[in-house]
Amino acid sequence: MSRSPGWRARFYFNNLDREISNEIRDGSVAVQMTRPYNYLLVKMMQGFGEGLFRLVLFMVPGMVVVSFIFPISLPTDPVRWGIFFVMIWFSFLINSQINILTGLFAFFVENNEGLMRMKRVTMDLLSGLIVPIAFFPLWAKSVLEWTPFPAITYLPSSVFTGRLNGTEVVQAVAVQFIWFAVLILPIWAMWRAARRRLFVQGG
Repeated sequence: MSRSPGWRARFYFNNLDREISNEIRDGSVAVQMTRPYNYLLVKMMQGFGEGLFRLVLFMVPGMVVVSFIFPISLPTDPVRWGIFFVMIWFSFLINSQINILTGLFAFFVENNEGLMRMKRVTMDLLSGLIVPIAFFPLWAKSVLEWTPFPAITYLPSSVFTGRLNGTEVVQAVAVQFIWFAVLILPIWAMWRAARRRLFVQGG
């Protein structure tokens, strides 16, 4: 059961990094910058729509099918469900922030395809989606505590399955909120530098 919540929470997944990178390379980002809306906020909402589409048309039907094959026990506490949904919302935000940062690198490098692939593998592995972080050696878990990756899949899954309870749940939500707030700073700095670079080059 340890992986099932993470699988259901793949609602947070999106391709914002590739979309932003493509728009930077083909120059359409310059046109969008002239429009009366926040480019990055619009991208976040696009990612949210993509996640809802995946949730409704793929994850929910898939979970129903899997429930007929494997025994799945779901929480009966509505509070735990509520906290879980709050946490997968933060999962979406943090995942999208990392994707935005990766996509914005296209402003500064000729090709960020390798970076996007490395980011995808790193997030799947270190977020606990492929291998639960509880199975990692102690030194690796200590290192991962200083990264945003566990906040994407492992912490919501741990709350959902009851591995975390009481004050541990509060701490898990706090960790997600802190990473969401921290990641705003590099996004702001990179976006500001990207706009300056675009305008200086005559974009």
